[in-house]
Amino acid sequence: MDIQVLGPLNADINGVSIVPTAGKPRQILALLAFYPGRVMPVPTLMEEIWGANLPRSAMTTMQTYILQLRRRLGTAMGPDAPGSAKDVLATRHGGYLLQIPPESVDVHRYEQLVAAGQSAFDAGEDERAAGLFRRALDMWQGPALVDVRVGPVLEIEVVRLEESRLGTIERRIDADLRLGRHSELLAELTDLIARHPQHEGLHSQAMVALYRSGRQAAALDVYRRLRARLIEELGVEPSPQLQRLHQAMLTVDPALDVVSGPRRTSTFNLYAA
Repeated sequence: MDIQVLGPLNADINGVSIVPTAGKPRQILALLAFYPGRVMPVPTLMEEIWGANLPRSAMTTMQTYILQLRRRLGTAMGPDAPGSAKDVLATRHGGYLLQIPPESVDVHRYEQLVAAGQSAFDAGEDERAAGLFRRALDMWQGPALVDVRVGPVLEIEVVRLEESRLGTIERRIDADLRLGRHSELLAELTDLIARHPQHEGLHSQAMVALYRSGRQAAALDVYRRLRARLIEELGVEPSPQLQRLHQAMLTVDPALDVVSGPRRTSTFNLYAA
């Protein structure tokens, strides 16, 4: 079985899709996919589907949804499969589980790549880190579960994944900046700070990329616009790290140079206390 949640929900066996068209069974399949090999308690599945407003027929309806999923599994597996649909979507005391390897689900492969990339990043292996982060990000085909109506449980997973995606983009850009690819990053960073207008980490990266590309005035203007936005919308000044980065650019601090700068830190923390 192969399941993708980093974008539209896809799940197939031998090229045959097992994704139901009905919304609630799709939610169940998506939630089970996040925890392969682990029992998902029935109350958690019910909370995802109905929230706090459980119908009287909740248990019976839940069993009907599970039966629908097993039928699709059985059809995709075919009559000659070594196991049955009940072996794959198994019933356990108090819940259900998908008995598949974690690597069958793209989110688990993604998280393995991110962890390996972070280890390489921390070790100063910038080229390897950038490559691993890039492979992880290439797995995304759009917003997580973009075609699934998510309830309160899946919503937490989706938010967590989107935060992870943005953090991985940051670390990949950090690695690329340490490799001297500042000019290549300008268009991407311009788009990112437009999409995330209060994100100080991305703004610090845009400032450094511009500064190292010989555009000191533009780098300082990024800071000026962010500071004005933070004061107007939140009533706060930029963080001490960003203020010190701004001051370093005003004084042409040699530590900002791609060769002489610190190696094993994020761009945002170049001037951390």
